[in-house]
Parts: sequence; structure tokens; C-alpha cells
Amino acid sequence: MKIARQATQLAALAAVGAMVLAACGSSGGGGGGNIKPSGAFGVVPAQSGTPHAGTISIAEPPGATPTWIMPITPGANSSVYTAYSFQYQMWRPLYWYPNGSQVKENKPLSLANEPVWSNGDKTVTVTLKQWKWSDGTPVTSKAAEFWIDIIKAAVKENPSNWGNYTPKLGIPDQLSSVSTPSASTLVLNLKSAVNPIWFVEDSLAGDIPLPAHVWAKASANGPILDFTQPANAKKIYDFLAAQSKAVTTYASNPLWKVVDGPFNLTSFNNTSGAFTMSPNPAYSGPRTSKPSKIEAVPFTSDTAEFNAVKAKNIDVGYLPFNDIPQVNGIKKNYSVFGYPAFGFNYVTYNFKDKTGNFDKIISQLYIRQAFAHLEDEAGYIKAFFHGAGGQGYGPIPAIPVSPYAPANAATDPYPFSVAAAVKLLKAHGWTVNPGGTDVCASAGTGASQCGAGIPAGTKLAFNLIYNTSPAIIGQQITDLVSQAKKAGFNITLKADNFNHMIATYYDGANPKAINDWAMEDFGGFSISSYPTTNGIFNTNGSFNIGLYSDPKADQLIQASTTSSDPAAVKTEAAYLTQQQPSLFQPEVDQIYVWKKTVSGPPWAFETLTQYFANPEFFYLTK
Repeated sequence: MKIARQATQLAALAAVGAMVLAACGSSGGGGGGNIKPSGAFGVVPAQSGTPHAGTISIAEPPGATPTWIMPITPGANSSVYTAYSFQYQMWRPLYWYPNGSQVKENKPLSLANEPVWSNGDKTVTVTLKQWKWSDGTPVTSKAAEFWIDIIKAAVKENPSNWGNYTPKLGIPDQLSSVSTPSASTLVLNLKSAVNPIWFVEDSLAGDIPLPAHVWAKASANGPILDFTQPANAKKIYDFLAAQSKAVTTYASNPLWKVVDGPFNLTSFNNTSGAFTMSPNPAYSGPRTSKPSKIEAVPFTSDTAEFNAVKAKNIDVGYLPFNDIPQVNGIKKNYSVFGYPAFGFNYVTYNFKDKTGNFDKIISQLYIRQAFAHLEDEAGYIKAFFHGAGGQGYGPIPAIPVSPYAPANAATDPYPFSVAAAVKLLKAHGWTVNPGGTDVCASAGTGASQCGAGIPAGTKLAFNLIYNTSPAIIGQQITDLVSQAKKAGFNITLKADNFNHMIATYYDGANPKAINDWAMEDFGGFSISSYPTTNGIFNTNGSFNIGLYSDPKADQLIQASTTSSDPAAVKTEAAYLTQQQPSLFQPEVDQIYVWKKTVSGPPWAFETLTQYFANPEFFYLTK
């Protein structure tokens, strides 16, 4: 399981040229057919066939049904499936990320041109493209301002009303003023200078223009209100939130009929989560020349979904991890492609656990480096992932390739070697007992001693709590503990589940359990395309689960959000990869399948691996 730290992101970068879709007469993102990126499972075939319209069924994984329709989503309802597979089909953000499996903007799908910065990186000007709502009304800068003002009202009422809210950071807290000098121009003035790339990709990109000319009211039949007045904005938010809670009316409520995305919602089953969408005839963006209706089909288990694939009862589905060995049985009828989603998995260290002096032990860089040497990432991918995955050595994984990846993200700085781990321990004053428990023999702070606060006789014995789902977490951890034993680490395992772990073994949120755990593996994080770890590895980060603290890391993380240096986040990631504030793990591929009678530009299918969907580019070939 992963914690989704932002939500434009994977949505929310570098320039990419438009590509002409030969069979569609439209323009969209880049990406080519029959290309297998490093770490990919299978290949995406080239676009082919003559487009036909019809109905394309798309599988919804268990627990992935949407629960909120207004694109200001409370934390309790936040999920990639509610946002990207549902809301984003009807309402599009200012900037569209990713481009297929590439961590960059898909410019033709963005509602705005590239932002322009001024005033020492304290003012950003956005010019919207010519775009229309489904009722024919132009999408203007006021629609983008409307989203901001309603966000302000939502988080003022309760911060949990918007799952992406980070106090004092980004929209809305860093804004000093918002203006719309023309119908196409939005100007944001900030309270202080920021890193422009960070602000755009982690905050501004998620601005979703909303139809104020229809939604800016406090009741179904009430008048349109001036939403720039905070009192009115609160009334409007309360009304819209109440309507969004009324899931039985999603397909009938006239509010939700006014969209600027490629689809309109035509039916919604509030019991099962099944829904259908029809092409928006007034859609302004690029798409296939013969758009199809889409039908989201929920499944209660991965087994049920894969049975539907084997029976050819679903057009676009996924390959459950446990069924990878059966992939050859479906290749006659389905194309198959998998790639890691952008983010990282890790084993979290507890830097405050005083049990057995673990806090002092794990504060030593050489100990964390030794752990990194004990992790056989390539072996995990081969033995446990069936080859469907990519290695990750730091907060920016090796794949998908990121323009912000430092050199040490591409090549393992601490390659698997028990001997290398043993060498580090011996060089720092430990008596190594392979198969037993190492003991600190040389206490002190010298270069060849155990380190500050570690008394002589201290043992390398502690616990590690791990999430049992998916099973590959336990498989990796079991092997890690086995390799660590060869170097004299005596680690006691405890199985648990994601929800309990996050509620219990989280130093800032539950200090009562601060001495109950030394290491834990709940999964990891999905992160933004601009991959700062602000909030995760800075001292006061709200997701700093084990309370890692390093003044230099704090300085570098701050620079990645406030300095104008475009390489700031790369410098941050390089340092954290070298420092190993956690034990970074490989990323498993997200594998999708689609019938060979469904085609479209390859990048549109690659996008599925990043939890996004662009079914406006899918078409039936017969």
C-alpha cells in the first residue's frame, strides 16, 4: 500500500512536442509503439486499425470505486481512482501530467499555456487556452479563480475538506492575492518567492477550473453569488459538498452535467460503484475521431477480474500480480503492458526508539549503509516480482525516468553484498557474529568506533513490523532479515496491516508507541512529478513517520520549494539517496491489459500504469 502524498500528480516536466495521431486526426502526448522501456513488463503495440465508436468496458479494482464527484475531494475520499479515473474525465486541471509513462507534461491536454513568472518568483501569470464547457460557455480565468476561492472556504472550515491541503505550503495558503485581468488571464501573487517548478507541478497544476456560472450558488434554485466574498464562498462550498455526498443523484443532478472534460456521466450505481460515461460532444481538447462510451465495471476481487479477462468479458483490465505466471494464456486476445508508478517504497527507521539504543544505532550512517548493502533488489524483482519491476535506491526511483533524477538514482550506490555490510560493521568497532548477534566492542565516537551514545556491549537486535498485503512485502522483508542475519543483525519480525501500522507506528501521530518499533514496512508513497520529499524527510514533515532529522536535509528540502534553482530537487534527492534516511526498495509494475480490438496512441495506454486514464483516445477497431 502507498500513501498518496499529493494528488495532481503523479499528476501534476519538461516540454514535449505534440504528436499527430495518424488514425484519429487529433494531437496528444508523445510515446511510440513497440517500445519497451527499461523495467517494463511487455510492450505497447503501435496504434492500428480504423476507429469505430461503441462501448469500451474498463475494470475497476476492488475498493477502487469513486466516492466523491466534486473535484475538491476530502481526505477521507481521496484516491487515485476517485480523482483520475472519475473526476478528471469530466473536469480537467490546468496542466496535465503525466505523458504516458513519462514524468512530464502532456501539453496538448493542458487547459493552459506555460505559466510566466515575474516579481522575483512571487507572481505567476497563467493564460488559458480557448476551451468550452459542455453548455457552450467559455472556460475563463474566473473558473480557475472559483476553484481557488472554494478551496479557501473548504480548508478554513476544516482542513480535512481537501485531501491535498498542506498548511502554509502552496495553494491556498501561499497566495496573497488572485486577479483575473482578462477572461483568459489568471494572476497569482505569492507571499514569498518560491521555486517556480515546484509551485507549478505540485500546486498550480492541480487547479481545476469549475463552472462558476452554474455552481456558484447556495441552493439548487438560488441565484449565482459573488464567490470572491468569503461568506458566499463558504455557502457555495457547503452546498456543493452536500450535493457531492448525495451519490444517488450523481447521474441526474444538473450541476454535474456541465463539464469541460471529454466525458459526461450518464449512469452511476451507488451500491456497486459501476458507472457509464458518454463522450462530451462539446469537448475542446484532442481525442480520437470516433470516441466511445466507457463503462466502468467494478470487481470485488482480483480473481473475479482476471476470470473476466480470461473469458474476454472486459475490454480494458489489469493483470493481478499473483496471476503474472498465467500471462501467456491471455496474450492471444490482449495486449499487456506494465510499468512502475512514480513514487517509492521503503522500510522506515524509527530514529526515536530508545529500546536497545536503537535510536543511537540507526543514527549512524554506516549502519544505514550496511542495511542498503543487505537488500538484494535485483533478486527480489526476479524471484518475487516475476521480473515485473524496477529498482529504487532513493526517493526518486530508477524508473520511471525522471528529469530530476540524480546520478545515484540510476546506479545502486550500495550494491547487494553481505561482505560489504560486514566490512562496514567491523570497521566501526562491532564484533560480527554471523548467524548470531553482533556486539559493540569499541564504544566511542572515533572513526573506527561504534558511534555516539552506543555503549560497549550493545547488541544489534531489534524488531521490524511489516504489512502482510501485498504478499511481496513480506517476501522482501523475510529475505532481508535472512541476509541481515548473515551479518549478525538479529531482527524479530511482526506481521501487521496497513491501517493499524499507520495509526500505531507513527511517532508524531502516536508518541505513546515511540519505543515499540524500530523498523516498519507499510509500503511507501506516491509522489509528485516534481519529487521533493517535503513533508516526508524534513524534520517537521507531517509524514515524517520515524522522525528523521538532518539539518542539511532540511536545508535542501526547503531549497527545492523556495529557491529558483531548477536542480534543487535533484540535489535534495542525491543527498537523501546517499544518506539513506530509510531503506529504499524496488517498485513493482502496475500491469494493464486491453483487447486487441481496442487501439489508440501507445502513450494513452502507458498512462494507465501511473493510475491515470485517457479513454478519450481509445477506440474500437471493429
